[in-house]
Amino acid sequence: MVTTVNQRRFQSHRLRNSILVLLLLCIVFASIVGYRTYRVYQSELPSFEQLHNIEPSLKTKIYDRNGILLKEFYTENRVLTPLAELPPHLIDLLMASEDHEFYDHWGINVRRVAMVAATNLLKRRLAAGASTITQQLARMLFLTRKKTFERKIKEALTAVKLERTYSKEEILEMYLNQYYFSRGAYGVAAAAHLFFSKEPSELNFNDCAILIGTLKAPNINSPFNNPDKALKARNRVLYSYYSWGRMSREMYDSLKAEPLEINPPKEDIGAAPYFTETVRQYLRDNFGEDVLYAGGLKVFTSLDAGLQKAAEAAVARKVDSLRARIERRYDLDNPTYTMFMPDTVDENGDSIRVYRKVQGALVAIDNATGDVIAMVGGRNFEESEWNRAWQATLQPGSAFKPFVYTACIDNGFRTTEIIDDNPIVLEIPGTKDWRPHNFDNKFKGPITLRTGLRLSRNLVAIKLLLKIHPEQAIFYARRMGITTDLAPVPSLAIGVGEVKLVELVSAFSVFPNRGIHIPPRLVHKIIDRYGRVIEDNSAVQKEEVLSAQTAYIMVDLMRSVVDAGTGRRARWMGFSRPAGGKTGTTDNFCDNWFVGYTPQITAGCWVGFDKKISLGRGQDGAKNGVPIWTEFMIAAHDSLPVETFEEPDGIVHYEICLESGDLATDRCINVRNEIFTEDNYPTSECRLHPSRGTDISPSSDDPMPEDTSTERTHF
Repeated sequence: MVTTVNQRRFQSHRLRNSILVLLLLCIVFASIVGYRTYRVYQSELPSFEQLHNIEPSLKTKIYDRNGILLKEFYTENRVLTPLAELPPHLIDLLMASEDHEFYDHWGINVRRVAMVAATNLLKRRLAAGASTITQQLARMLFLTRKKTFERKIKEALTAVKLERTYSKEEILEMYLNQYYFSRGAYGVAAAAHLFFSKEPSELNFNDCAILIGTLKAPNINSPFNNPDKALKARNRVLYSYYSWGRMSREMYDSLKAEPLEINPPKEDIGAAPYFTETVRQYLRDNFGEDVLYAGGLKVFTSLDAGLQKAAEAAVARKVDSLRARIERRYDLDNPTYTMFMPDTVDENGDSIRVYRKVQGALVAIDNATGDVIAMVGGRNFEESEWNRAWQATLQPGSAFKPFVYTACIDNGFRTTEIIDDNPIVLEIPGTKDWRPHNFDNKFKGPITLRTGLRLSRNLVAIKLLLKIHPEQAIFYARRMGITTDLAPVPSLAIGVGEVKLVELVSAFSVFPNRGIHIPPRLVHKIIDRYGRVIEDNSAVQKEEVLSAQTAYIMVDLMRSVVDAGTGRRARWMGFSRPAGGKTGTTDNFCDNWFVGYTPQITAGCWVGFDKKISLGRGQDGAKNGVPIWTEFMIAAHDSLPVETFEEPDGIVHYEICLESGDLATDRCINVRNEIFTEDNYPTSECRLHPSRGTDISPSSDDPMPEDTSTERTHF
């Protein structure tokens, strides 16, 4: 009896000890798990600061001067959309498919976790998941999709932190703006545009079901990649909504019977691609690629989208005409106008001959602000991304002559100076003699400085350059905005140096701006994702580089070019506004130019091949540059008031004999009302045609008309 009692006591004591040991082990295990969880919570989970500063990657948007969207840059195509702007059925479908009890849990749905765990245990496989919407958001923002027990713990704990930091509505908003929907589309707004070409508010019930159906496997369930799987995923979402009791059987059957419908937008390189690419490079260089592609910047630029279309149309019309002309005149075996290109269709990669492409470029600037209001860098951005308006350095030909004439006028020359348009031989040490010629290979003898520019006489420009020295012309070109290297050689007068189109146009704007240079401006203002202005270029930078009198005299000289000189085709085409400009054609008709201005706008265009190849005999700036410029300027001035060039103080007018350059008498026949500065004008009467009653004996130094003798000059 005693033995039995002792045995029972021993067994009871042993059981109690076992329970204590087991309890101790449980405590130790729980302590380890708790400590490990604490360590994870403290060191490996995102901090509250990180949770408060969630910054999704946002695309940068480029706008024109009127707020028209031109282009978007991004690595993740995302547009943040407030929850209030999303359709209610989208949110309901999300909760039906992913988390029925979203509003009832605190980040983890314990009851669902237990039920799913039991189900998975019975089936001995992961038959279902228990992640809430908040857990999915936590994984998306801070974790990976790697399926491990540790990641699930982190996911659950991060979800709890998110619920403590944000409201339910904020969590839903983040989720629907963050989730990836395939093909670079992040968030509902980007996906709505990608799949349906719609705004989020325009999505119908089935559209929303398609979007929610892609969430579990964006690439697999994408309607682009697998339409059949996308349809099944959509129908599963609809069934979840029906089984949740939120729609009738009839509505479910009706929606399920509808075919899968998507309407992706057409591929678009954006408006003004050469301009927006230049802005992209500016943003990258100044703010870095991370900010450019993910910072959500809003960039307001100088471009006018309407004028850009007019510029592109004008360039395309002329370039296409020249391309067709080349292909009519030359066979495909011509080595000059064709080249070998790899045949992308031939699997062997054999090369084929294709025609070289004539290109064109245009830049237009608002004189008052320096704003680049139109930019065309080539015929087709997809064909060639090289920006001939902004990046290329090209020989300007006679379009450089205004810098020579400006230096002359600013250094005491008058528009009535008589210059001999006759042959010249330049003896240049170390090289053979240079015998420059005029475009028409003819010589006009003594002519005025004005006529020399109006008719673009090469010999006149070269002789003027030699009188002032090439360094003077370079000095004025630099002051007016030309930055490229220019060699101080006689041929500089006829444009053998290289310039950038945008700089040439900007420099010409000094003339209508009364001697003020305003640098070209592309960007007005940049605003970050929070609405803060991080760059403001609204202040116009101005620098006086010429006197107002010199600028006005140059305007008057260049008006002669448009009214009665090499640019008169603009008048034939119907452009009647006050305007000045200058044509340019390089040797062998390779580069064609025209740069001109009105009081409001300065624009310039170039046409040619990317290599020094002739456009064909007679293809010059007057024939190919002026029409582009004129077509654009007619469109650009359509809504602008007619303005005249304002004459500054210090300008005087006199009747001048064009044969002598002196004050006209009653015997002079070839007379013009000329302009001068008030401290530099002719004071003597014409010696060739003295007034009646005056001795008319010719002076020994009178200029002889049609002097075509050859001069020899050392340089």
